[in-house]
Amino acid sequence: MCRHLAYLGAPVSPAELMFAAPHALLVQSYAPLDMRGGGSVNADGFGLGWYPEPGAPPQRYRRREPLWTDQTLPALAASVRTTAFVAAVRNGTTGMPVTEAAAAPFTEGRWLFSHNGVVRGWPGSMRGLAGRLDVAELFTLEAPTDSALLWALLRARLRAGEEPLEAVTGLVREVEAVAPGSRLNLLLTDGELLVGTAWTHALSVRRTETGVVLASEPCDPDPAWTAVPDRHAVRVTAAGVDVLPLTLERSTAR
Repeated sequence: MCRHLAYLGAPVSPAELMFAAPHALLVQSYAPLDMRGGGSVNADGFGLGWYPEPGAPPQRYRRREPLWTDQTLPALAASVRTTAFVAAVRNGTTGMPVTEAAAAPFTEGRWLFSHNGVVRGWPGSMRGLAGRLDVAELFTLEAPTDSALLWALLRARLRAGEEPLEAVTGLVREVEAVAPGSRLNLLLTDGELLVGTAWTHALSVRRTETGVVLASEPCDPDPAWTAVPDRHAVRVTAAGVDVLPLTLERSTAR
């Protein structure tokens, strides 16, 4: 499985969580602690998406190579100050391509999205859900992967005006119904709101002095990290952090 993290709060540099922390994303790329049967290293690409200023569309840097081989991103990340970002390293599922376009975060408009996990029975299990999309959407997926299709389905909900938390949790429920046992840890932000899910894979949350971090694995030994219970969603806004049960029934959380 992949490793990913997201931050929302006062301006910070992504470099701390990506490169400087004791168990930063860089370390998680070659020495993850909680892959849960989904591989041993995350060497099939990486990405960072961030907001150069509040209200501006996100910028993105992705590559297909392992994070530890890249000589550009550490200095780039250190030069950035941002109120929100999503970063990920990829462990590609067997049979899916290793390309830059397959690496998270995915983006459209103001959104950044990442998927840590796998859709069981891919691609056949997703035939019905994929059939809801316009054919042009399917022909222009960034990559023929489960994560790229999940993003296409989620952004269709967002384009239709669905509230972000309900869009994310609704997608998880639909995919679990057709592909039971899938691992669906998702991250979504627009720079002002952050939504994450823990669905059959690990996710932790930490409040820092500047904001809130969601991460597949804690980036340091600070006891402030809290494991998000399985089958729960996290919503982070300026008002605080909500951890909500994510059941197969439609959520009534607002």
